[in-house]
Amino acid sequence: MKGYRFSKFFQEDNNKTPFEKLLELFLQLMIYTSGDVHEAMNWLNELDREHNLTDKNYTMADFIKDLKDKGYIKEEGNGNLILTAKSERSIRKNSLEEIFGKLKKAKQGNHSTQFTGVGDEVTGDIRNYRFGDSADQISMTDSLRNAQINHGINDFTLAEDDLEVMEKELKTQTSTVLMIDISHSMILYGEDRITPAKKVAMALSELITTKYPKDTLDIIVFGDDAWKIEVKDLPYLQVGPYHTNTVAGLELATDILRRRKNNNKQIFMITDGKPSCIKEGAEYYKNSFGLDRKIVNRCLNLASACRKLKIPVTTFMVADDPYLRNFVREFTETNKGRAFYTSLKGLGEYIFEDYERNRRKKVR
Repeated sequence: MKGYRFSKFFQEDNNKTPFEKLLELFLQLMIYTSGDVHEAMNWLNELDREHNLTDKNYTMADFIKDLKDKGYIKEEGNGNLILTAKSERSIRKNSLEEIFGKLKKAKQGNHSTQFTGVGDEVTGDIRNYRFGDSADQISMTDSLRNAQINHGINDFTLAEDDLEVMEKELKTQTSTVLMIDISHSMILYGEDRITPAKKVAMALSELITTKYPKDTLDIIVFGDDAWKIEVKDLPYLQVGPYHTNTVAGLELATDILRRRKNNNKQIFMITDGKPSCIKEGAEYYKNSFGLDRKIVNRCLNLASACRKLKIPVTTFMVADDPYLRNFVREFTETNKGRAFYTSLKGLGEYIFEDYERNRRKKVR
């Protein structure tokens, strides 16, 4: 008897307008082209010729006009087209949905801790009122019942000893520094590693801004040197002809976190290469061959310093060379942090799960 035969089902979203379908693709291309509107439109035109994205009812010229009218791009004085802040926000939002939306609902959580205190979520536990408890914590039903038992109905009195409060989970605040390697190796060997890193950074920043506004996220990039960038700069981020100065990145990240008042602090480092550069005064010491112990020891010293400051470093290594794994293992053991050897496809899920995991901690 012939059974059922199954094939992959592709559901078309017929609710989207032609503009919305092209916009989704255009915003994705903007990440790959590092914010170059002209180059992204060339790619889009090529895709249109190959896959018939538009028709006579809605042409590419119509799409460009709509992009301008709806405020996604604007024209400079010299005629060049550039992104607007609205497009930058849309790219961050799309990155959040693309990466964070894949996670299981059970893993999203509410970022609470095992400790009780001032928070939003009720634990179900009841305790006696203590000085300093807010009025919204008072359990009126339990408090009125105590007053009736203690004082009777005829001479009803509600005293402080009658009050009971509902315990709530303590909400933590976390300060995170995300380090992104922009050395030349991030685009070597035909593999684009910088685009997934940018997507993760934009998604993480959008998550913190919208869901955890009391948290802080600082983004730094490191090549020969390290410097801080703004979230709005992420779509335009490019790899340079740099070596990998991991030391400079860690020094800047540590300096930023020292100034943060939150108890929970952490560093996320996305890299694919070995540390190959340090700065000595005004000069650079570089060695691209193997693991230079002079450079490695500086990294390990900073790993130890971060551990003493209670700043765990989580390394996301997007390369699988055995000797690089040995370095990451030594670095992680020194810092007492964590390391993930992950593919580019799983990078976002790893970072979001670890962000939430660390957010549940309370550092005393």
